[in-house]
Amino acid sequence: MLEIERLQVGYGEIRVLEGCSLHVDRGEIVALLGANGAGKTTLMRAISRLIDPIAGSISLEGEDITRASAAHVVDAGLAQVPEGRKLWPEMTVEDNLLLGAFARRARPQTAASLAEVYAIFPRVKERRRQIAGTLSGGEQQMVAIARGLMSQPSLLMLDEPSLGLAPIIVAEVFASIRKINASGTTVFLVEQNVAGALELASRGYVLETGRIVMEGSREQLLGSEIVRKAYLGL
Repeated sequence: MLEIERLQVGYGEIRVLEGCSLHVDRGEIVALLGANGAGKTTLMRAISRLIDPIAGSISLEGEDITRASAAHVVDAGLAQVPEGRKLWPEMTVEDNLLLGAFARRARPQTAASLAEVYAIFPRVKERRRQIAGTLSGGEQQMVAIARGLMSQPSLLMLDEPSLGLAPIIVAEVFASIRKINASGTTVFLVEQNVAGALELASRGYVLETGRIVMEGSREQLLGSEIVRKAYLGL
């Protein structure tokens, strides 16, 4: 579904990604693990076409999107939920969700999409008339994920969905991601919460200083000395 080949990305003269290659197959949850500054968010932004790569290629569903517009990749079925939620804080929850359905492919199904996200996130439905900026951090994260789903994506990319949340809320958010995947949406998950991410994902990659240094199944990564020492503190 998603194929990244030898991707190089930078900001000005600073190179952030050095020849990254990975793939995400339909129906999977795949985790991208790494410390702060490893280049995880930069990779997400390149896939979403918010920044241009220096070299390499990105394909979605067999289509080369390396130079496509951000609007085109959303219409092609990709949605990114950014780190830090990035809601419109002075708008209601439901208005934030409706903006997520702006993509051409999603507009005819807006009502059905609202019903679907409210079924996944009952608390979001309860808060639908509330101003988004007044929600708790966990509620805002749920709204951000729901907004991403409003575009009817075949691939949902989540950037640090557990960031800054209490453990009980993290468990709720991760449970919702499992539901989303079970309903047929492929998930590419960027997380520093390695243990939680590998409970969700069947497979993953480890990114360090702009390079993929390891890939494997959940079991392989959990059994790796690098992952156990650097990310799990074992």
